[in-house]
Amino acid sequence: MKMNLSKYIDHTLLKPASTQDEIFELCEEAKEFDFFSVCINPTWVTTASELLKETDVKVCTVVGFPLGATTPEVKAFETMNAIQNGADEVDMVINIGALKSGNTDYIYNDIKAVCDAAGEDTLVKVIIETALLTSDEIVTACQIAKKCGADFVKTSTGFNGEGAKAEDVALMRLTVGEEMGVKASGGVRSFEDAKQMIDSGATRIGASSGKEIINGGISKEDY
Repeated sequence: MKMNLSKYIDHTLLKPASTQDEIFELCEEAKEFDFFSVCINPTWVTTASELLKETDVKVCTVVGFPLGATTPEVKAFETMNAIQNGADEVDMVINIGALKSGNTDYIYNDIKAVCDAAGEDTLVKVIIETALLTSDEIVTACQIAKKCGADFVKTSTGFNGEGAKAEDVALMRLTVGEEMGVKASGGVRSFEDAKQMIDSGATRIGASSGKEIINGGISKEDY
């Protein structure tokens, strides 16, 4: 079976010291390689939206990033502001401490606030930070995200310890079924890494190494 590997990739630049020139370069690379989206910090959404407006490359940004410790109300505001600035997708970080405290009602409200703010036209991915969770906590987070109507669950921010692991991706896929997307992010740096995540159930790859993933494998049209 052939698939367009480039359209699995959210071409990512979330470093705090990212410059305008680096955002320009990221968007040019996204156009050249026909990646699914660029994933950038909120301050660059307007810039990226303008640079990519004549393409089918989406603009993705982050909410409650990278700690997830802001309130649901703040995350909802961030979401609405990002959409106003041109974001097509938002990747939100859950309140990890609340999850590990067993406060599932808070996690539901946390995710639901963003899903409600996003509405039907903006895709929501829920970052659960798998490196900090037990298997049972991963399952719980995925179940709540699905109940809230999120579109994806996502492994990691890339800022907290180990990133995506194939076994976690497989568990997330098993938990959410085929109705939701699963994004593997954090430490996916090569074609082999990406293939392992896709084979485990990922339908999106978050990576700052998009060019290397494509160039290290076969052609960007076929996988």
